[in-house]
This record gives sequence, C-alpha cells and structure tokens, in this order.
Amino acid sequence: MNRAIRLHVDDNVMIAREDLPAGTRLETENVIIESDVPFGHKIATMAIEPGTSVIKLGELIGSARQMILPGAHVHTHNLAMQSITHEHHFCNRARPVKRVDDTEQLGFSGFHRADGRVGTRNYIGVLSSVNCSASVVRFVCNEVEKQGLLDNYPAIDGIVPCVHTTGCGMADRGAGFEILQRTLTGYARHPNFAGILMIGLGCEVNQLPGLLEVSGMAENQTFSVMTIQQSGGTRKTVEEAIERIKAMLPAAGACERTWAPASGLTLALQCGGSDGYSVITANPALGVASDLLVAQGGTVILSETPEIYGAEHLLTARARSQDVAESLLARLAWWESYVDRHGGELNNNPSPGNKAGGLTTILEKSLGATAKGGSTPLNGVYGYAEPITGSGLVFMDSPGYDPCAATGQVASGANLICFTTGRGSAFGCKPAPSLKVASNSRMFAHMQDDMDINAGTIADGVETVDQVGERIFQALLESASGRQTKSELLNMGGEEFIPWQIGAVL
Repeated sequence: MNRAIRLHVDDNVMIAREDLPAGTRLETENVIIESDVPFGHKIATMAIEPGTSVIKLGELIGSARQMILPGAHVHTHNLAMQSITHEHHFCNRARPVKRVDDTEQLGFSGFHRADGRVGTRNYIGVLSSVNCSASVVRFVCNEVEKQGLLDNYPAIDGIVPCVHTTGCGMADRGAGFEILQRTLTGYARHPNFAGILMIGLGCEVNQLPGLLEVSGMAENQTFSVMTIQQSGGTRKTVEEAIERIKAMLPAAGACERTWAPASGLTLALQCGGSDGYSVITANPALGVASDLLVAQGGTVILSETPEIYGAEHLLTARARSQDVAESLLARLAWWESYVDRHGGELNNNPSPGNKAGGLTTILEKSLGATAKGGSTPLNGVYGYAEPITGSGLVFMDSPGYDPCAATGQVASGANLICFTTGRGSAFGCKPAPSLKVASNSRMFAHMQDDMDINAGTIADGVETVDQVGERIFQALLESASGRQTKSELLNMGGEEFIPWQIGAVL
C-alpha cells in the first residue's frame, strides 16, 4: 500500500498513512521525507513558496509561513491560518433526493408517542429548572435506583437526571433565557422520555408556571412539575417526587416497541477529538449513512457552527433555496461578531488534541466536519434547540463544544446520535443513544470499550467509504431498535446535559 494518501488531484500535500521516519521515500510522488512525520499528518508533495496557499481536498486550508520543501512535514510550524472570503454559488449543487420506494423502505423497532414521533429509548427524566434544584434532582434519581422502583418495569430503560448551571442570575428575556426554555421544553417533550418530572426551587428567574405557559405544556399522567419551596424543603421534595414518579411508572412501563419506518429517525451528527484521518474515513462514511437515512425520509442535523467556518460555501452550494443559504451565512456572521466582542477568534479551534492528530487550522478541520452531512440538499437552518419541523439534511446553530451542541440537537428532536472521533472520546448523551465511530484502526484497537465502529478500515484499504457508510447506517437502525451502544454499556450520558449559556450572569 502507499504510505501516504493523496486526497485530490490539486492538493500539494499528502496524508501520512503511518509514522514515517526521515529518509522515507514516497514513490508515488518521488519525494523523500525530510523529518519524522506522525501518522495522520501532512507532507508537502512540492515546493510551496512563503505566502502561497496550501491545498487539501482541493480546498484552501492556509498559507505557508516560510518556504516549504518537497517532503517536509506541514503543520503549525510552517502553516498559517489565512483569512478568506469564499465566492458563494447558492444552490448550484442542490440535487433532488431520490427517495426509496415502498419495497426498499427500512425501519426499526421504536416507541410510538401520542404526538406522532417515535422514541428509540423509553426513559423517565427528571429535569431541573434551575441549578438550585440540581442536587434534589440527583437525590430523586438516586432514590429511585436505591429503591429499585424500575425493577418491575423492564420496558423502562432507566431514569435520567438533567441538571445544569443556569436558570437564575440571568435576564428574564432575550436569547439566553429563550434558549434555556427551548432546551428544557425540547427535553420535556422528547420521544425518548416516557415520563418527565421537572423540579424547581421556586424563586428562580426561570419560573415553571411561565415555562408551561410559553411552551403550552400541561401536567398529566406522565408529566409533572413541582418546587422545593412549595413542597417544604429537600427531604419532603424527594419524598413527594418519588410518589409522583411511582404514579408515572404503570403508563411508562406499558410502552412497547413496534415497527416504525426509518423516516421516524432524527440523527444528530457530532465529531470530537478529530484527527487527520477524520476527513478521509469516519466523517465521509457518516456522510454516506446520512444520505441513506435521508433517502428513507429521515432527518439529519448538522451543527457546531464554528466548525463549518471556512467550509460554509460547500453547504450554501447545496442549499435548497437562497433563503436557506443566507440564513446559514447570517449565523456565521453572528459568530464572527460574537467571538470578536469577547476578544477571541474562530481559529482558536482546532484544539491541542486535534493538532496532535494532524489538523492545523479551522479551515482544515471544517472540511471534515462538513463531510458528515453527506451530499443531499440543505433544507433548513434552525436556532439552538429549536424544534426541527422539516426532514432531510438541516443545520442547527450551536457552539462547537460537543456536549452543548448535542444537548441542543436532542432538544430539537434528535432521537439518535452518531459521533466520529480520531483521538478518542468518552461520550454519551441520555436520553439519545450515541454511536461512536473511530477514524483510525490504531485508536479503535486502543479504545475498544468506547468505540462502536471502526472506519479506519478505509485508510487500511480493507473497505470503501460506501461500505463503511452502509455499516454505520445498519448500526444506527440496530441501535434505534434497542441495541445498546458502548457508551450505554458504560452507563455514560447522565452528565452531558449542557444548555448553551448566552448573556450576562447577573
């Protein structure tokens, strides 16, 4: 096999397929490695003059800080971020999706809810309206498990505490307040929950009666709200909460899995701890799986707005309409202004781990992040935690911080998550099962307890991108039907509820 991979005919770099010592000759390019290059890192295939563009996947990823000779290791020491303004060709690559016919319709076994949505899990959720009730929420969940209240209800997957660090000390209007209320409402209505108990303190800014009024939710057999102050303190609240949960269990426990079409799946796309292989293996393979789900009528949510920076032109070209394309650009413009106000820049990403894995600039990282979205048209752009009303590929605005982005996607309706990683990730996201896809075989073997799928077989020359994409798609259907992911087997996902906080802490 070739010891380095060329990704595009126009590229002036290749990707090391293994650790390459100095003196190694790359026969296909007729260059000799100048110094040791770690696997996943870039190698110059020709001389690159100072200030000249460095090209990967046929796209600009930065410019040379200094003269780069053929065979040189290309990374942070000689590759600089470059400000660019892309020429946008709105909608010119948007092609109609070829939906499968009835004979090819696939499905999964899920929990049908009254609102028409389908759950992939059947949890009881306990949500805090404010950080002041977070400890009580945990006490309640611990007590449910201690008493074994779910033991006689095998259809219930468990109890999930959803606690956070805000809800008071904030303005009672504006983006931050609206985002929190949308997030809590999205979780309270989520199809993966069979029952919800919301607990507040009682004097917080985020008042539960106001939340119910804005959301249109009302208490019923499987949805209840209470406050610590009204209940008489911590112990009395826990006791009352246990009784309320007991009242939910018969209805929640009577839920059964039945067949549902794959169109009932809303898949959240995530990547974290990316490396130089992510854009070659895991992310494009997930893109294939995304296309397969869209062809079945399902919904796919791409997010992490700062991590499409520099690759947004690839999405605007696939936008369903100019309005959709301009909505995406408006979100990026907001982010540029947002980070500027706080003295930052969007190129503070990649992280140290990303750089150790071979990624140098956000322009390079964004090419991989965008690849998760496959090739179908971009049908809509949504705010953080805003309910997804359409199908196909959509974009939800969010930070690049994985747990925060995933929280918003789940609040928007994602009942399944697929998370690609090159450096390794220990991540779960109850109530939604999260499959993790390794970009390289080395890390997959090293972290087998955490990884569900190895996409490194693509770089190994064992499988194609399409073959791995098909494997991911089948694994998604199996997980949606109840097969536990590695993070679920490790009981992860109860600590990753992180609503996006915007605005002053007052």
